[in-house]
Amino acid sequence: MKIIGHRGAKGLAPENTLASFKKALEHHVDQIELDLRVTADGVVVLNHNRYIRWANGKKSIIREHSYKYLQQHQADLLTLVDFLATINHDVSLLIEIKPHEQTDQIIELIHSELLTGRPAKNMTIASFDQAILRRIHAAFPKLPMVVNERWSGVRGGWRARELGTKRLNMRSWWLWTGFLKSMKKRGYQIAPYVINDPAKARRWQPYIYGIVTDRPDLWEVRPPKSKKS
Repeated sequence: MKIIGHRGAKGLAPENTLASFKKALEHHVDQIELDLRVTADGVVVLNHNRYIRWANGKKSIIREHSYKYLQQHQADLLTLVDFLATINHDVSLLIEIKPHEQTDQIIELIHSELLTGRPAKNMTIASFDQAILRRIHAAFPKLPMVVNERWSGVRGGWRARELGTKRLNMRSWWLWTGFLKSMKKRGYQIAPYVINDPAKARRWQPYIYGIVTDRPDLWEVRPPKSKKS
């Protein structure tokens, strides 16, 4: 079962920050997940929400403002360029492109990263937006694809077939053992999100590809203690 660090290690450090990704790697995740959005001046940034929240509660929509302006209100707003410069090529990335985002700048950065030697197998693309997945797949047919699907196995399966993938990330609220067993028989690789309960993960482990978790420390594999002679 693969352990996928949700926005790095969201439960251990502020999400989508270098501190969060470093925490995930400290706990030996198999893959780290990050969220992409694009500013008004075409800078690709890591942020889950479509807005930045100021200290006084006011919100600024990311696509409506420049990166420099947004950074005045969120100093740790990370760009994809800086993230990729920090993370080693051997780290497996799950790159979620948020719905309705512009993809031209993202495609350009992915292309540059592949030219620098980051293996295609370590740059998995995910989205809830099928149009975005189609565009990325057309530009990079060899990149692994993941369909993000909230609840419908039928819709998720159709979307996956269109892209030639078997990987789906699905909201854990709607999943049950019988469904997961059925999907595995059909060859699908399901990773429920978000799972922070090791007991639930153990029950589902025979039927899932992995879990997306805020707390990778709960699944950290530690070497067995040596027996005393």
